[in-house]
Amino acid sequence: MNKPTKSACYEIRVRGQLSQTLLGAFPGLHAEIEGGDTLLIGTLPDQAALHGVLAQIEALCLELVELRSCGGAPAGSRVRGRRRQA
Repeated sequence: MNKPTKSACYEIRVRGQLSQTLLGAFPGLHAEIEGGDTLLIGTLPDQAALHGVLAQIEALCLELVELRSCGGAPAGSRVRGRRRQA
């Protein structure tokens, strides 16, 4: 029996500052520049959507630096410099 999937918030760090054109490949994700890298932050509906974003990063020859779950919090609610605790 399959378990129902639930949405989750993710922070995806890619090397460098992405142009507006490249950011257009990630609709629904908020972008922030941090330390010379780009953070793509947002809620994805399921793991298939996450794999789709990762495949898009690979297809665009971008360097994935970090993938981190930011819990069930909506995008933009994270506290700078501190990780959310459950």
